[in-house]
Amino acid sequence: MSPETPAIGILGAGRVGTALARLALGAGYEVRVATGRPPAEIELLLEIMAPGAKAVTAEAAIAESDIVLLALPLSKYRSLKPELLAGKVVVDIMNYWAPTDGTIAEFEGVRSSSEVVQEFLSAALLVRSFNHMGYHEIEEEARPAGDPDRRALAIAGNNPAARGIVAAFVDRLGYDAVDAGPLAASRTFGTGTPIFGATFGRSEMERMLSAEPVA
Repeated sequence: MSPETPAIGILGAGRVGTALARLALGAGYEVRVATGRPPAEIELLLEIMAPGAKAVTAEAAIAESDIVLLALPLSKYRSLKPELLAGKVVVDIMNYWAPTDGTIAEFEGVRSSSEVVQEFLSAALLVRSFNHMGYHEIEEEARPAGDPDRRALAIAGNNPAARGIVAAFVDRLGYDAVDAGPLAASRTFGTGTPIFGATFGRSEMERMLSAEPVA
């Protein structure tokens, strides 16, 4: 990884992970993808779904990347190794879907799923974003800076510097990043909220975030 060509590590090679891999590659990032399987077992998948992305181990995806994206099923988040993600800027894209994940007691409280994940990954610089749009929109909705139809994405995290890094990443991928503040604010754009799944420009997103109280 280098300042000239920053690297993105993606944990998860499903629809969200591969869509973000393609978008990041198009934006000039090096992309490394890891799953729970050996890299050789996902090489063909990446050749088809995200040509140019490199299949690696999770350890390599984390160690060799500037930003790590969590695009695995939320129910598997405890398979992550907190010590490897310590000090890393980590973007949580995962959502809690009880109908598909089954009821998971720790995600049934008032805290957002990201707050629960942050507690587990206590030393990671966790930022929540990309979770409130569909995987099929990730590439379709991207627009260059200044485009009047550019979509806004909310970001939330407890570390201001990490939020700034993720905001720059979001912008480079084709979206206006709107800083919602600390991780607790991610409750305002989680599943079941008016923001989740809806399309807003920057000013409207700012208004929606300020109008949504944190539970």
